Amino acid sequence: MQTVKENTWDKGESPSPASEPRKSGLDRIRIVGGKRLQGTIPVSGAKNSALKLMCAALLTEEPLYLDNMPNALRDVASQTGLLQHLGCVISAERDLMALNARVITSREAPYDLVRKMRTSILVLGPLLARFGEARVSLPGGCAIGTRPVDLHIDGLKALGAKIELDGGYINASVPGGRLTGAEITFPKVSVGATENLMMAATLAKGETILINAAREPEIVDLGTCLIAMGADITGLGTSEIRIKGVEKLHGAKHTVVPDSIETGTWMIAVTLTGGSLRLKNARLEHLTALVGPLEKAGAHIIQDGTDILVSRNGSPLTGTDIMTAPYPGFPTDLQAQFMTMLTLSIGAGMVTETIFENRFMHVPELCRMGADITVHQGSAIVRGVPKLKGAEVMATDLRASVALVLAALVAEGTTTVNRIYHLDRGYENIVEKLSGCGAEIERIPEDAAEAEA
Repeated sequence: MQTVKENTWDKGESPSPASEPRKSGLDRIRIVGGKRLQGTIPVSGAKNSALKLMCAALLTEEPLYLDNMPNALRDVASQTGLLQHLGCVISAERDLMALNARVITSREAPYDLVRKMRTSILVLGPLLARFGEARVSLPGGCAIGTRPVDLHIDGLKALGAKIELDGGYINASVPGGRLTGAEITFPKVSVGATENLMMAATLAKGETILINAAREPEIVDLGTCLIAMGADITGLGTSEIRIKGVEKLHGAKHTVVPDSIETGTWMIAVTLTGGSLRLKNARLEHLTALVGPLEKAGAHIIQDGTDILVSRNGSPLTGTDIMTAPYPGFPTDLQAQFMTMLTLSIGAGMVTETIFENRFMHVPELCRMGADITVHQGSAIVRGVPKLKGAEVMATDLRASVALVLAALVAEGTTTVNRIYHLDRGYENIVEKLSGCGAEIERIPEDAAEAEA
């Protein structure tokens, strides 16, 4: 991430037109293990927040300016393509993005664009709220288990929308043209449904109350941006969010919150490899559920101004147990990385996954590198081994991909991680960030990989 000292919009200019990152999903990453991490890593803006903030631009005719955007990510490029298809004008430069949805030419999000990632469903609420109609394909994304959209649909119906599913599409309309506030209780915590309904409710008539709402940092970040746009929202960060609808929203400038999952990944990485890292622009208060287990494992962690210092020098890794849970519980998006760390711990640790049923797909690849992991339904017992060995491994989803990178950092010999498309979706400049801290890591372009094969 590059911090911009002087925003182009402060000079009355717009960032350059957005473009697709020139990276191939068939590239590989090659890592020679055994190096401690030592140095500084700048944490990018949160992907899981940025994608939703982009959708918020659909709620107003005026421009929305976003700073600290992870513009190099594939998911950001995919979301850009979808919003541009709808008619939104988007410009991006460095970590800045400007979005203008004054003229929306289409209210349909087609399968070819939505299938790339599940967060595309987040255009549904804003389109319904502002235009009273939308047609959105059922989404795609990582193969880590079902993520049904029934909570989104049921909530929008409670706000007065008429919704039908037909041919893999959600056809939605609002009789009378404007949604109406309602009290909605989620049967289970859902980040995406909370975000979709929160955005939809900003322009609804009357008050909406979301009960058992998600509390994640990206929920607070989205709500903060919506408030800057003129929304009336209270209760952010709690399980009950109240939104009083307004007639219209206006443009705003907003800085994307630092990525807590990227931060947690680097915290686990240096705990695993040993050494010391300074994580720039990172918030420890968003990772309280990770700090305790990492300190028990042997890490030393402190907040230093806007940075986090993490180190493990000399002390052996100690096995510990974790169980994923909705925020502020242990993040499911850090489960695979933490499991990798446990593979070299003294003793054993248990990892229990409660969010997604298929989020142990990295286990066979870790076992190919010498890990001792036994999976039984939603739990995995990880018994520490003396060492991991480099191997050819295959990425299956975003967090599993980075877990394999972490394993490679400590494995004996060389590891090649194939199908790194998923990494490009969620980690900005991962090779540059790790190599800058002493890791022996390189990206092998698709043409070079084919030549080697």
